[in-house]
Amino acid sequence: MDTFLWGMLPYACITLLIVGTIYRYRNDQFGWTTRSSQLYESKILKIASPLFHFGILMVLVGHFMGLVIPKSWTDAVGISQHHYHLFALGGGLVAAAATIIGLVMLIYRRRTTGEVFHATTGNDKVMYLFLAAAIILGTLATLFGGHAPDGSEHNYRETVSPWFRSLFTFQPDVEAMTHATLPFQLHVVVALLLFAIWPFTRLVHAFTAPLHYLFRPYIVYRSRDGQPTPSSQGSGQRRGWDPIGTPDRKIRR
Repeated sequence: MDTFLWGMLPYACITLLIVGTIYRYRNDQFGWTTRSSQLYESKILKIASPLFHFGILMVLVGHFMGLVIPKSWTDAVGISQHHYHLFALGGGLVAAAATIIGLVMLIYRRRTTGEVFHATTGNDKVMYLFLAAAIILGTLATLFGGHAPDGSEHNYRETVSPWFRSLFTFQPDVEAMTHATLPFQLHVVVALLLFAIWPFTRLVHAFTAPLHYLFRPYIVYRSRDGQPTPSSQGSGQRRGWDPIGTPDRKIRR
């Protein structure tokens, strides 16, 4: 079971994440969206959405620091485990609070607003279940991570982190993960399953960064009144684009 959970399941879930995302992009670009419901309700959304998104961004930064940066590196620059733990606990609790409050508000809004609830699919409900479980289990693992067999406080940077980094070398350190406490193990399993279903849910929009906005051409506008606009050249006004075309069909860049 340990070999399956920590040596095989991660690669199966990541494969589903990559292949599923490619398949979804090639075959369902029209559905590559959050299916926004802002038109139905915005008062709760304008508070809940920023809370959740900024909170989850902080969570991702914290995971990167904890999983990718080896403990030996922080030791080398003089950051003790005690101080690192205090910093991670403080920042982690703020991030977790923002994420959980935002998520609870989003779920409440989706459940109590009729139009939003009717637009909720079974797929959305499954996604919310796994997302909430991953966040709550991660918070519990941070607060009540348990203790190592020798009675000392469990340090996930000596169990979960080496296992995570070993996945990239295709030599998973199964033994390291077996020494992690149950809260961390449950959190990892649920997170892996969340990645597996990610491409088939609205969460896929997270992979769409609007970088093309930086390189898109000028927007074309057409005048409504059809009246020509005099050139700004020689008028003492700030220089801009001149209209081109006939008076009743001007185009500006």
